[in-house]
Amino acid sequence: MPNQIVVAGALIDGATLLVAQRDRPPRLAGRWELPGGKAMPGETDAAALARELDEELGVTVSVGAQLGADVDLDGGMTLRAYLVTLIGGTASARDHRALRWVTVADLDALDWVPADRAWLPDLAAALRSAGASPT
Repeated sequence: MPNQIVVAGALIDGATLLVAQRDRPPRLAGRWELPGGKAMPGETDAAALARELDEELGVTVSVGAQLGADVDLDGGMTLRAYLVTLIGGTASARDHRALRWVTVADLDALDWVPADRAWLPDLAAALRSAGASPT
């Protein structure tokens, strides 16, 4: 059986990162993650992530470089994160309990879903780099 790819987006605006609070399943409800979802058969990672963020958040994004390493999930799934840039829309919590913009100082204090925790060093580096850039 082919591996199911799950994509997640690190939407950074200035020196802040958009994180989403899970509403389900019960064991993950209330924990924070990078928004995204499963790629459909034949769909590229970039196309899947753009579609998922449109469906979940109501935003149009440009998908950039991969962030960090792949994370193996239960059930033969691979979780993969990408840096994304907001092109249009205002993010709203359509499929999540809440959304929040956080800074590098907030990262360790969040109750992350276990899989996304692997990317914290990469997210911190990306936020520091974005914060150092002129706007």
